[in-house]
Amino acid sequence: MKLKFCSLYSGSSGNCQYIKTKNATILVDAGLSGKKIQQEIANIGEDPNKIDAIFITHEHVDHIKGAGIMSRRLDVPIFANKKTWEAMAPFIGNIKSHNIKILDEYAEIGDLTISPFDICHDASDPVGYNIFYENKKVSLVTDTGCINEGIKKSIINSDLLLVESNHDEDMVLIGPYPWPLKKRVLGKFGHMSNDTAGDLISKVVKKGTEIVLLAHLSKENNFPQLAYKTVENILGENSIDVNPGICLDMTYRDKASKVYEI
Repeated sequence: MKLKFCSLYSGSSGNCQYIKTKNATILVDAGLSGKKIQQEIANIGEDPNKIDAIFITHEHVDHIKGAGIMSRRLDVPIFANKKTWEAMAPFIGNIKSHNIKILDEYAEIGDLTISPFDICHDASDPVGYNIFYENKKVSLVTDTGCINEGIKKSIINSDLLLVESNHDEDMVLIGPYPWPLKKRVLGKFGHMSNDTAGDLISKVVKKGTEIVLLAHLSKENNFPQLAYKTVENILGENSIDVNPGICLDMTYRDKASKVYEI
């Protein structure tokens, strides 16, 4: 069986990524209500009651809002590192002790291996994730204001790559945000711009990379066509073919992406 991947939601209003294989179904983040998450899973033709685990990238509300209710409703574990658990625990309600999982190096859920890597964001101990299935690799990197060698090394040679393309820098600068918020978005511990996303993708994709998804677009400081075209142009400048070639596609803040199989 192939690995199925769908971005159920991606953006500041909520994030949730769905991964399914023959023997495992997991969510990365659960930043909307449990009802919305389960409904969107049903909308893509999957069983919303068959979740084996939830993995959290960091404690901001758009990544944890529904984690507690999903864990209680389905009796499933939540995996996060120690600092993230400490930061989010007051906001997700009572979790059964056997469902509180401190994630250090990696976890195995069915036929999946999930491994975190460090990113740069204004949270306690934020991470991205590598997810391995047979000889395939999925990498998820959002909510990072900087790209370093550790991140590049972690996500290189992925078969499916989900990358933050949060904002256009000029739109941030001339937009309605107050200056402190603009500094946060543009700063080292903020979010990745379209240009940065394009540069990163051009450095880490491999010949066999099948799918690159742009994620966590700002509602105020970006729009899908701009993010797509910016990244497409940068890839072209680096002799990387897109559609045909690498499948470059979008995720959405208010609906699910396509369901991809690798």
